[in-house]
Amino acid sequence: MDKRPEPRVSADIPVRIWGMDAEGRPFFQNAHAGSISDEGAALTGIAHPLKAGDVIGIQHGEHKARFRIVWIVDTGGARKREAGVELLPAQHSPWRGMAKIEMSQPQDSKNRRRYARYKVLFPIEISFPDANRGRMQTHATDIGGRGCYVETLVPLAVGTNVNINFAIDAEKIRTTGTVRTSDPGVGMGLEFTTLDDQVQQRLQQFLERMDTGFAQRDAATQGS
Repeated sequence: MDKRPEPRVSADIPVRIWGMDAEGRPFFQNAHAGSISDEGAALTGIAHPLKAGDVIGIQHGEHKARFRIVWIVDTGGARKREAGVELLPAQHSPWRGMAKIEMSQPQDSKNRRRYARYKVLFPIEISFPDANRGRMQTHATDIGGRGCYVETLVPLAVGTNVNINFAIDAEKIRTTGTVRTSDPGVGMGLEFTTLDDQVQQRLQQFLERMDTGFAQRDAATQGS
């Protein structure tokens, strides 16, 4: 039996899951999460074929994160698949705090980042060294001074080089980037490869102000 280093809490919460199924087709559906912890959950009511190792997105309320499927069981019939999922590094559980679970950052040194990542909608433009390819106007959903994550059903291949444009206050910033992770049906992780330290620090401070502003707005809304 697996040893679980974190507590599991019985629950039955509605979630939205999406990604690319085992047959290479994008899917979106409602499901339920149970046996939750700060590291993962057991999903039930899955209607699409999935396999261990797949990366999927899971949303509960307004919060979402990326998870890896650890195991999958087909118990027969429509929507009868069950799966165990684990939170990917540097992600925050969509149901954190529901069972008074104290969230913590991954301790493995390989997952530590020089700059914290913020879960804010941050507009960016992605273009390519080949000027004949189109531009992508999109939003990063997880961003810090060294890189970002962009949700897309059809991510670029790992190793693809791109140009990235965004703004800090009113100043336009240009950098090159490289796709470091590619999760079909979910999104891709980009590393900023030519952003100097000073601009990285300015971006980090700008993101912190954005995050603080959103937190204050949410607190004011809840208190009204």
